[in-house]
This record gives sequence, structure tokens and C-alpha cells, in this order.
Amino acid sequence: MNGRLEQVAPLVLVIDEQQQDLNQVAAILASANIACQCCTRPDEAFALALRNPPDLILCDTNLFGESGPETCERIKRQPGLEEVPVMFLSNAQIPDVIRRGHGANGAYCLRKPFAAEVLVGLIDAAITARPVVAADAS
Repeated sequence: MNGRLEQVAPLVLVIDEQQQDLNQVAAILASANIACQCCTRPDEAFALALRNPPDLILCDTNLFGESGPETCERIKRQPGLEEVPVMFLSNAQIPDVIRRGHGANGAYCLRKPFAAEVLVGLIDAAITARPVVAADAS
């Protein structure tokens, strides 16, 4: 053993009803050595988040059955997932999208189409900005 710790790739849960968008995001994340779980439906996202908690949720604002902010609020109500940062993707240009994203504790709202380096930079910023929980010193 060389004494170095293996660095684990961050895991991003990507939720988008458009398979083409999922494929694009997955390719961008793979090229940045970021692992991802992809799904198109809110119920599938909920199950994936519970089974394998992500380091970040990347969610489109419009999904089948409920909005992206509603889906993320539901996921973040689960024990152990409250502090997972959320980032929203949207085709919309209206301020209400940003307002709904912030209401669901969204760290960022990125408008589609986006540059790969912007997406990766925002994901990195959101993950590294997570609060660190100190161990009990007693």
C-alpha cells in the first residue's frame, strides 16, 4: 500500500424526463470523473436516493407527475438526505423557476442549454460547499 487514500468519485442523482438530456449530462459527468444515477420519473428518483444517497441532486424543473422542486423537497425530507445540495436545470426563462428552485433549497438554477464546464464547476462548488459535521470531542 502506498499510504494514499483512494478518492471516491462524487455521486450525482440526475432527474430529467428527456432521455437525450440525461445522456448529455451523464457524458459530461463521466468525462469529469463524477458518477451519476439517471432517471426520468420522480418515484424512481425517490427510490434511487433512498437506496444510494447522492452527494448532489441535479433535477429538471419539469417532470412527469410533479415538479422538480416538489420531487427534491420530498427526497430531502428523508432522514440522512436533508443536507444534499440540489441544482435545477430548466428551459424556462421566467423568474418563477428560480424562485421555486430557491424555495426547494436549490443551490443553483442552470438554464438549458449549458456549457459542460459551467455544469461541472457548479456541481463541484455545490458539493464542496456542503457543511462539514464535526465529530463529538467528548
